[in-house]
Amino acid sequence: MSIIKDFLLQLTVTVIPIFIYFTFISEKATSNKNKKVMMSILWGISILFCMSFPVIFGQNARVELRIIPLLFGTLYTGSGSGIFLAVIIILYRLSFGISLGFYNTVLVLLLTLPVMLFFQKTFARSNKEKKVKIAVGLAFYYCLIGLTLSGILRGFSMEYLKVQIIHLIFVVIVTWFLMQLNETIREIQQLRLEMQNTEKLRVISELTSVFAHEIRNPLQVTRGFLQLLNEPELPDSKKEYIQISIEELDRANEIVSDFLAFGKPTIDHNEKIDMGYQIKRVVNILQSYTLNHNVEIKTDILDHCRVYANPQKVNQTLINILKNAIESMPNGGTVWITCTPTDDGYIKIAIKDQGIGMTKKQIERLGSPFYSLKESGTGLGMMVSFQIIRSFKGKIEVISEKDKGTEFIILLPQT
Repeated sequence: MSIIKDFLLQLTVTVIPIFIYFTFISEKATSNKNKKVMMSILWGISILFCMSFPVIFGQNARVELRIIPLLFGTLYTGSGSGIFLAVIIILYRLSFGISLGFYNTVLVLLLTLPVMLFFQKTFARSNKEKKVKIAVGLAFYYCLIGLTLSGILRGFSMEYLKVQIIHLIFVVIVTWFLMQLNETIREIQQLRLEMQNTEKLRVISELTSVFAHEIRNPLQVTRGFLQLLNEPELPDSKKEYIQISIEELDRANEIVSDFLAFGKPTIDHNEKIDMGYQIKRVVNILQSYTLNHNVEIKTDILDHCRVYANPQKVNQTLINILKNAIESMPNGGTVWITCTPTDDGYIKIAIKDQGIGMTKKQIERLGSPFYSLKESGTGLGMMVSFQIIRSFKGKIEVISEKDKGTEFIILLPQT
């Protein structure tokens, strides 16, 4: 019974950081850096508890789950956290004295931590099923290395093998369980955030359907009368006022158009389209706009870039992103557009500029309701673009560095 209690205690101290993170940290921490620091501290505390209250078999056999906090900390928060947690393990083990167990701990970490760090980036890009496989595989590898090295240093025996095999099975099962738990909670949290955004968008949609057309009508009437008043004999100062008024009315009309595009129900007319042709068409449409901003667009389009999508919506998305790229370069520059098939069944469209760039915090908010980096912007155009990409079962990633430029990467399923 005592052994079962010890195992349950080990399981508890590895589960607690997950619940603390999703309850108190994930939505309240101000930045990803703060989240990583807090999680590293939580996993470090978990390691200390695991090593302080091991499961005792007989006189010399001690097993615990320190691998799980080390593994989760490395895979989810990166190499810095992994090294930090490994140092905690070594220093705390050293406090027990230098012995074969200490040497075994150091050798195991030297042989396993680099492998964890190697798989960390792959893990971050993977889906739930692949993440579980990677974590379970690394846990198995860690235990196998520990079993082998401990056997070499201490000698093999049936009692020793029995304990180590029990430890290996328990670690693998707990790793699988905690990975499933962590990813499930993460998915639930993401769904909740999406539902909150959906509710906001639903309210906007209802308001749009009521007010948009009623607002547009007086705008058009006012614009028409202003054009009639703009006669040749008017003083230049009054002509300037009229022109400014017309431009502001046009800007208000564009905002209404964004609301309509966002709020009205859409009927999907998807078809097989050549993304290379659509990109070239959009570039031609924006040709005069790029000349006015002293910007050059360079394209590199490979064959077989075909997707199943709505061509009008694709054009709308490309125009929105390209206009943002052009406007981000007040002194002119170059925008590069590439279109290539990927090995995993996607078409990759990359749009890269030499503009003012964005911070990580700005990237995180990009595409959310009413967030714009432009003084006169509403953010609706970019939000619509993100929604369009997702409606085609695509993905969009933004890579940016302040004062060095931004790259939008769009992935659409290949036909």
